[in-house]
Amino acid sequence: MNPRYVQKKLLTFLAQFPAVVLIGPRQAGKTTLALAEMARRGDAIYLDLELPSAQRQMDDPESFLLAQRNRLVILDKVQRLPELFAVLRGVIDIRRRDGEASGQFLLLGSATGVLLQQASESLAGRVAQLELTPFQACEVLPADAPGPALNSLWVRGGFPLSWLAHDETSSLRWREAFIATYLERDIPALGPKIPTTTLRRLWTMLAHLQGSLLNQSQLAASLAVSGQTVSRYIDVLCDLMLIRRLPAWHGNVGKRLVRAPKVYVRDSGITHALLGLESLESILSHPVAGPSWEGFVIEQLIAAAFQAEASFYRTSHGAEADLVMSFRNGETWVIEIKRSSAPAVSKGFHLAAADVGATRKLLVAPVDATYPVRDGIEVMNPLTAATQLTSFCDAFS
Repeated sequence: MNPRYVQKKLLTFLAQFPAVVLIGPRQAGKTTLALAEMARRGDAIYLDLELPSAQRQMDDPESFLLAQRNRLVILDKVQRLPELFAVLRGVIDIRRRDGEASGQFLLLGSATGVLLQQASESLAGRVAQLELTPFQACEVLPADAPGPALNSLWVRGGFPLSWLAHDETSSLRWREAFIATYLERDIPALGPKIPTTTLRRLWTMLAHLQGSLLNQSQLAASLAVSGQTVSRYIDVLCDLMLIRRLPAWHGNVGKRLVRAPKVYVRDSGITHALLGLESLESILSHPVAGPSWEGFVIEQLIAAAFQAEASFYRTSHGAEADLVMSFRNGETWVIEIKRSSAPAVSKGFHLAAADVGATRKLLVAPVDATYPVRDGIEVMNPLTAATQLTSFCDAFS
């Protein structure tokens, strides 16, 4: 199994909290990570709550879970049984009184809105939350990986079965099936009554608009639905961790700030599948190439420093930064992302760095080596930037 960013944190949280919620999109590797923890412990129990056999074992959940004292219980697809959270609270407290303070439950789910609301309401003070993304570059590539390897991950995206596919055609076929499964099965199973064709059109439109400011009125007009309906549809895709709404930076700098969020399809491989782009050549000849690369890099960097607050910065006067990372220790990094192998920044980036009080300025591009340029800007590739963010966060976490 490839090492994952959250693996170390998962062990820490299981040693500290009675329950840990591990969220992530379907097929991102949650079950694989949980089964690795099960194998490490030796006495854990795993239940997939989509299976009728597992559901039958949970006919009397209180009795069943109390019978598993001193064992880690892993409950997969836990969003299928939302009523279970009320039972878990009582079971956790009983096991606590028996001296079992931590590591009681590992809950896996793929719908953040449903799952986290239930967890926060029913298990307040008893649960920690972690997000598992699809593979990121630092998880599957060596630090000195050549450009073609990084390009391959960008083209295919990070879902394990897409990344590990035999060839580009097989990878694209898997992603197309993944999209169809979400539209035809997973989203309806969560309850929202959304026409499949309308949601596919919206998802595809968002892929075309990768990295653009979210304009719900424009999308609503194109789909012939209300702005409120578009907002609800996008909420569903965000809850499933398929879409990211990157918020605008907020602060009092005396400037007219853009307030609308940017919107990204979170996995670059899904972006390319929605647009029917199979190869690197087809992507590079498409207008989405630059925005797709930007979204790909943003996902790498946010995953590497998930405890940082991520946003973008833009003013009506042209100051702009693709990514602003605000850390708990007060530092702020501003990051510009370019697809060019000879990247340069605009005047707007310098203005943005000054406005937000940047303590570090990065220019992330597909370059072979890290090097400095004027005004304290460091040019580096996404792998190096992600590694530095992780090291920085580990130093004060």
